[in-house]
Amino acid sequence: MAETRYDQRTDGVEEKLQLLRGAYAGGRLDLAMSLAASIKDTLRCERQWQTGAVVGGPEASGRVAELPAPWAAWARGWSCYQVLEVAEEAGMERPEEPVEVRLAFGEDQMQDLRREVRVARVEKGELREVKSQVDAEVCRGGVWQCRLVFMAQVPAGGQVQYLVFYGNPWAELPEYPSDLKVTGEGYELQIENNHYQAQLSGQTGQLERLVYRRPPGLELFAGGEGHGEPPHIDWAHDYLADQKFQKFRVTNWGACPNWEVSRGPLCVKVRRWGFPHSPAHPLFTPSRMHIDVEYTFYARQPFFLKDGSMEMVKDFDIDYLRDDEWVFSGYSFTDALWMDREGRLHEGEVAAGHSDELWGVGFFNRHSKDAFIALWLEHSASGFEGLHHTGVPQLNYQGHGQLWSRWAAHSGPEFKAGAVLRQRNAYLVSPYEGPGPVEEARQCFLRPLQVRVGQLPEGRAAQGSLARPGEAEAGLKPALWAALRQVPDDMFYTADANLVDMGYIYDLRVRGGVVEVLMTMPHRGRPCYRYLGEPLRRRLLQVEGVGEVLVDFTWEPAWSLARLTRKGREMMGLES
Repeated sequence: MAETRYDQRTDGVEEKLQLLRGAYAGGRLDLAMSLAASIKDTLRCERQWQTGAVVGGPEASGRVAELPAPWAAWARGWSCYQVLEVAEEAGMERPEEPVEVRLAFGEDQMQDLRREVRVARVEKGELREVKSQVDAEVCRGGVWQCRLVFMAQVPAGGQVQYLVFYGNPWAELPEYPSDLKVTGEGYELQIENNHYQAQLSGQTGQLERLVYRRPPGLELFAGGEGHGEPPHIDWAHDYLADQKFQKFRVTNWGACPNWEVSRGPLCVKVRRWGFPHSPAHPLFTPSRMHIDVEYTFYARQPFFLKDGSMEMVKDFDIDYLRDDEWVFSGYSFTDALWMDREGRLHEGEVAAGHSDELWGVGFFNRHSKDAFIALWLEHSASGFEGLHHTGVPQLNYQGHGQLWSRWAAHSGPEFKAGAVLRQRNAYLVSPYEGPGPVEEARQCFLRPLQVRVGQLPEGRAAQGSLARPGEAEAGLKPALWAALRQVPDDMFYTADANLVDMGYIYDLRVRGGVVEVLMTMPHRGRPCYRYLGEPLRRRLLQVEGVGEVLVDFTWEPAWSLARLTRKGREMMGLES
């Protein structure tokens, strides 16, 4: 059979499942393991096609040339824009709040989302660029989708318009100054901003340590060796099996079963998901409770977020489960905090009758003002009636330190397939100055800024330019991009799999006669990037006006199907 289409060049999940069943039935367990790994690879690829709900879309776009003349001149080099209205509806000043929105654009309107998308705030009729970050790109059916993150500034009860510009083939990856610094690879990351430094475990991705940046630099850690696993300060999620036989924990993962990381100047997201492991894994590997956890860290913000879910894949019974548990050795805090259902924060012991209606807990030091406070913004269940909002903070838990543990389901609950427990938590690390600021922060989290398609406001003036040097005019770039299209990945023998249409080129800059190229490779099985980087360099040196070519390499962000151009998808046999 001739291999001219994508489905002829690979094998789908259903076919692999049939092969897996045959291998297993025949006792070919080694082959079955290989097939199971191959199925996971296929699923990983198919996830890259998934789209989601968006605000706006190609139909909401306008032409930069039709903007008021000062604005059009300011955005010279860009061809399209969309208008977003960011509204504050809680009556609270928002001087700097992270906004995340999913947008869609026509594929014919741009080439590379990360290079081309820029955001500007309309302020008294003038445009002012704000820092932004693009990730989670998908291109399907002629439409781009992405997640856009930017910091919004909105007065209490007000609305502010933001213009999203795109469509500039000569744009370069924007470099925004940021206090958000990330080091490490995979999910073994150290993440810091002006308020804290967070260390994630290279084994499980759990939060291991948290160091405060304000003097004297409090370090939150859990000492000892846990229960045989490395200690963390975040110990959720886990459950105790029926008859109290054993615990299944995400902190027992030898490596994250599934994970994804998005990192940039404004936001770092670390998501992990899978089934928790037995203390004697893989002796026991039940596929009953699927756990999904995501941390989100922002620039300049004295908090981080955790979103999680626990989904029951089949009917089963347990003894209890915990979905938020933190342990701190060293007795750094002097007092406990707790929040009632109405959002009022209290100091001291939890009052009688409130231990099962907690919506925030934490600790603070009365002398240093250091604090760590959890705000439980969402704690809900579908398909299950026995959810508990417990988790009394303990200042002196013998043998452990200071902790809280939310037993969200206990006393032998019975779960039905399809039941889901969900949570969204914010963790504050700012100095404790009394209940008021904490209660106000909770209201901001519960009533975030609203983003919707907006109307083009009146423009009067603009100063400077959206474009950096080399972005408003083509210069050498047309010849350079054309030359890059002549450099093939010759591991594809019969296709014009050039570096541009395959999406290996992340950035191209020209500074005088020096050309700087940032590239990637399609996967970590091919780490020797100079195999393609050297032909790239030799070809660009042939372009008139080029004196030197510097080739740099990155794995971040990882290459994905969204990097393929329309021609690239056609070459690979994919639908255009």
